[in-house]
Amino acid sequence: MEEDRESAPPGASSDKADERPQKRRAKSTPARQRTGRPKGANRGAPPEVDAATVIYGLHAAAFALENPNRRIAAVHLTDNAERRLGDAVTRHRERVVRASPRDLDKRLGPDTVHQGVVLDVEPIEPASLAALIGAARDTARPIVILDQVTDPHNVGAVLRSAAVFGAAGIVMTYRHSPPLGGALAKAASGALELTPVSLVRNLADAIGEIRAASLPVIGLDAEGTDFLENALPAPPSAFALALGAEGKGLRALTRASCDRLCRIGGDGPISSLNVSNAAAVALHLAAMRRRWEAGT
Repeated sequence: MEEDRESAPPGASSDKADERPQKRRAKSTPARQRTGRPKGANRGAPPEVDAATVIYGLHAAAFALENPNRRIAAVHLTDNAERRLGDAVTRHRERVVRASPRDLDKRLGPDTVHQGVVLDVEPIEPASLAALIGAARDTARPIVILDQVTDPHNVGAVLRSAAVFGAAGIVMTYRHSPPLGGALAKAASGALELTPVSLVRNLADAIGEIRAASLPVIGLDAEGTDFLENALPAPPSAFALALGAEGKGLRALTRASCDRLCRIGGDGPISSLNVSNAAAVALHLAAMRRRWEAGT
């Protein structure tokens, strides 16, 4: 998912100059002193930074700057990042705050790959579950349900796959979900600005509401009795896809709330996939099914 090192964001000029000068660190400096957080803690941002109100990285920042629904308080960036972002910065010119790579390192921590740009933002208002159900019906695109997937990189990767292959939106719980910004936004590579996210208090109740709207809910589980490719409803029928966290998988109540449990068919010695990879495979299958039915 290191897309940021391969190309500049849409509409930007190319400049591969590294924003982060080489730094020398004393080997005796403790990890907590270097990063502002305990060794092994979330590397996305130090504890004093609210990840939901910060977006960094060229691609994530470019899409946020161009999103009319995203309220931006300040644009901290280096001269090089401004050149690479191009016209995306223009309408936020009065909010630009000049910064050096070191300034941004001090704010986010030296391990954060900010690429010379950090945005201070207000979180986007979550979409309603009813809106996602309506979009699924209108487009035959699936709703993705994440059951306590807490890793921001995984959720960001799921958002990116949803934007690539097409999904009506993502459903997560208010608790046991990562903040919608920071490392998640970086991993999503702009998809956070494009894919609706609905936050609910009770996932089983949300699944019940989706099923009540005549959308079947398929839970992905390594022990599922059916292969996913054989269980997908034919368009224009919409459906929802539930995925669990790394290791734990779907919780018992979530499993019981689904209409059926399916697995992704493989032909290798390992039987399970990372949650973000599983989401990508499932969404690709659904996209191919829509194309086949449409004759394209």
